[in-house]
Order: sequence, then structure tokens, then C-alpha cells
Amino acid sequence: MKLALYVNYIQRRIQTMDVLYKTCCGIDVHKMKLVACLCKGHKQEIKEFSAKTKDIKAMANWLEENQCEMVAMESTSVYWKPLVNIFEMRGLNYMIVNAKDFKAVPGRKTDVLDSAWLADLLRHGLLKSSFIPSREQRELREATRYRKAITEERARALNRLQKLLEGANIKIGSVLSTITGKTTMNLLDYVLNNDEMMDEKTAETLIISRISASVKEVTEAMEGIMTPFQKMMMKQVLTHLHELSERIEEMDIIIETYMAEYWEAIKKLEQIPGVGKKSAEIILAEIGLDMNQFPTAGHLASWAGVAPGNNESAGKRKSGRTRKGNKILKSTLAQAAKSAAKNKNSFFHAQYQRIAIRRGKNRATMAVAHSILIAIYHMLKDDQEFIDLGSDYYHQFNTEKKINSYLKKLAALGYRVDEHSTISPVG
Repeated sequence: MKLALYVNYIQRRIQTMDVLYKTCCGIDVHKMKLVACLCKGHKQEIKEFSAKTKDIKAMANWLEENQCEMVAMESTSVYWKPLVNIFEMRGLNYMIVNAKDFKAVPGRKTDVLDSAWLADLLRHGLLKSSFIPSREQRELREATRYRKAITEERARALNRLQKLLEGANIKIGSVLSTITGKTTMNLLDYVLNNDEMMDEKTAETLIISRISASVKEVTEAMEGIMTPFQKMMMKQVLTHLHELSERIEEMDIIIETYMAEYWEAIKKLEQIPGVGKKSAEIILAEIGLDMNQFPTAGHLASWAGVAPGNNESAGKRKSGRTRKGNKILKSTLAQAAKSAAKNKNSFFHAQYQRIAIRRGKNRATMAVAHSILIAIYHMLKDDQEFIDLGSDYYHQFNTEKKINSYLKKLAALGYRVDEHSTISPVG
């Protein structure tokens, strides 16, 4: 009884708010069915459609006949994409809403009530639209995400190969820098297709690139104990690796073809330490070239999930965990941040070292990723070149305080600095 009264109270409060859209529609999206609630004035009309293209077109006709001003739907998995494809073709205005931004009042969890709740909130302008790129960019995203997935699968296949080699007493991974080079592939091909042991003369003919190890070391590393089953498994893994490598090369060609208009932006992003060509392609496929869709750099960082969260109460700052954000973009920025932190001549290295000491490596990585994304935002929006602040950037602030701190540390170690700025041991 109390819950029903509370729901009625919320509904009355919403009805007294200002109306932003006189005619609007909320759609509860599922894999097989769609429940739409059309608000027209104070009247609501609810219809159910299947998720097939024919029925989605019928829904679009129904919305056009009623002169619907705006449509809102939940960003449920990928089930919103068929609707968006048709709405874009018809010129219907729509917004995709994150589920956490319109959590329903307890006791309202049915398909019909969810669609009505969406329509009510939309009618009064209480929903926040998620960023949905154009169809061309969405297709480009699918290509870069697929390449990233098969690249990660190739890394897992390499780990499987390394485990099989260790299980067969073959230590070639400890002798050569990589197990994916042509020399390694030649050596493995010989071992898998020949029953006799490899000698130094044979190994010398199979080595086709410069390696740091001697022929003797390579021969000893390739001496293993391999069963027929291990040979069969290793051949399967090598075939899988070869197929994945070919697929990655094919995807590189496809992505380069469809990212022709991004070429200048890619070259610009490659100026940033830690950002390579493939990383730049993924980042641009996720955020696009038009930065006007994000009001500020902070909005972009928050959407990507690399900005610190806001959690403050009674003047006390609590845990500022980052939000989930865009997983692909977030992981790519984290990889770029780890690479940039290794460049000792860059500002990102200084930033990473400064934060890692106090807050740990993970927080330092996120801070560097945040800085990289902020730089990308301004480079794209203001058409600027990247300028590295330098590894000595933080040394320019509080110079006297730092000098006194270092002098105290020297004194604690038994040294002193005289008036001629020479350091000498005490006593």
C-alpha cells in the first residue's frame, strides 16, 4: 500500500513539471520484441512490436503519423541498433539512454511500465542522451574492435605455443628474443616434420636472420622430448597463429581504406608518446573527429572512463573510482599510457613517477591516460600540434621548497653544503 502511494506521488510530481515534448515516445527494447509508449498530451498509447525490420518500419510509420518529436530507448546491448538504423533513414529524432540514468521507481518493473516511465521522463526533459556516432563511424568501430579482438587472440595463441614448447623441453624462447620470427618458425617446422635430432650444421642452414645466440646454443635449445600428440597439438596452434596473422593483415588493409579521411589526424596523434598508428586508429574510431559533441575535455574523459569519479559528502572526499566508460577506448589509452611512461624524456614519464610513488601504478596509469586523452581533445578541436612539457616540468614549481627538502636529506645522510655549493661529508 505504501509503495503504491509513493508511485502515485512520483507520477503526480512529474505531471506538474514543465513539458518539453508535447508528443514523444519511450521504447523498451528487447531482442525479440519492442514495447512503445506514445505520450500525446496527457494520453498514453501503448503498442507492442516485434524486433524484425518490417515491424520496426511499421513503428516508424506510426510515430510519423502521430508527429512524434522525440523517441527515447534504453541502450540495451546491441538491440537498439536496428531501430537507430531505420530512424536515421526516416529522419526521426531519437536518443539512447543509459539504464542507470532512468532507474525506475521500485515496483514498476514490467515492459509496459518501463516504456511508460521512459516516455514520462522524456516528456519533461529529464533524460540525458548518450553519445551515438554516425553510422559510418559505428561501422568503422566494428572493424577496429574486431582487429583488436583477433590481435588479443593471437597473443593468447602465442602463450599456448610457449607452454607447449616448455612441455616438450624446447627452450628456444629463452635463447631467441621472439618465437614468432622466421628463424623460429623454420626451426619448429624442422622439428615437427623430422624424427632425427637437429645438429649444428642443420641449425645453421635454418637460421636466416641475425640473432644474438650462437648456433650451438640454438641447437641445444631445440633438443627436446616431444611425443606425437605434442607434435600434433603444436601444428594446430601454429596453423591457428598463421590464420590469425593473415586475418590481422587483411583487417589492416580494410581499416586503412575506410580511414582515408582520418589520415592527417592519425599522423597528428602519433606525435604523442605512447600512441602508435594502430592506437590512433582505435582512438579516432571511438571518439571521431568532431569534438563539438563533447562540451569540454572533461566530458570526453568522463565518457571514456579515465576521469576520477565525484564522490564527496559533508566536505569529505571519498573514493573517486573511475566510471566504466568506453571499454575499448579505456584499455587502448591505458596501453598507450604504460608505453608513454617508459619514455624518460617525456612529461608523461614524470607524471607517472610522481603519482606512482604516492598512489600506486594503476592510478598513475589512469592519470597518464587521462592526460593523453585531454591532449587529443585539444589537438583535434583546436587543430593544435602536440607539445611535450618535458620530464623536468614539475621541477619548475616550488624550487626553494624542493632544495630545502634535498638539503635535509643530505644532512640526514651525513653530508653538508657549504657557501660555495660544494658537498662534503660531515666531520
